[in-house]
Amino acid sequence: MGQVTKIEHPLVEHHLCRVRDCESRPGEFRDAVQRLAVLIGVYATRDLPVQSVVVRTPLADADCQQLSVRIGLVPILRAGLGMVDPLQDLLPDSAVWHLGLYRNEETAEPVGYYDKLPNTGAPNVALVLDPMLATGGSVDLVVRRLMKWGVDEIRVLSIIASQAGLERVNRDFPDVKVYVAAIDPVLNDQSFIVPGLGDAGDRIFDTPQQG
Repeated sequence: MGQVTKIEHPLVEHHLCRVRDCESRPGEFRDAVQRLAVLIGVYATRDLPVQSVVVRTPLADADCQQLSVRIGLVPILRAGLGMVDPLQDLLPDSAVWHLGLYRNEETAEPVGYYDKLPNTGAPNVALVLDPMLATGGSVDLVVRRLMKWGVDEIRVLSIIASQAGLERVNRDFPDVKVYVAAIDPVLNDQSFIVPGLGDAGDRIFDTPQQG
């Protein structure tokens, strides 16, 4: 499907069990999210450009390669925060820029509430982090904002995406690469992914909604 990469790996399947299981405790859920973020992050960065350098080991010079682009991590608040630490472990020189969106429960559409992106200094590559890609509305807003900022290349990293959400992103942003651990076929009447994993933000931060 277009620019979508669904990551096939036994460890991905194993940790997906933990995030889908409603019996997983918050700590188990967070740990599984972070492990999945590492696995997705490795795939999402495998074709980043590098440049040749020579470094000195304790014994001799060594020909090496290092990243040649500036990378920014853009977690969509708040659930995307659960994916930041493992990505920064992989990319310790990356900057982190936050965009805050909340879900209008009546319309299921995202509403922006936080944006502190500067006018200049956009990274070459932005990795958008959001555990769930449901309708694609949040990604739509974020991608448009990053394009306006001047980011050269945008990649989206999600744990579970809906078929409809991926089709929307592919249609509206054919150059944006999306990396996911699972693709679920259905959105319910409240635009939640089914079977999905519930509300990722509530499960990461242990803030269950009151009925």
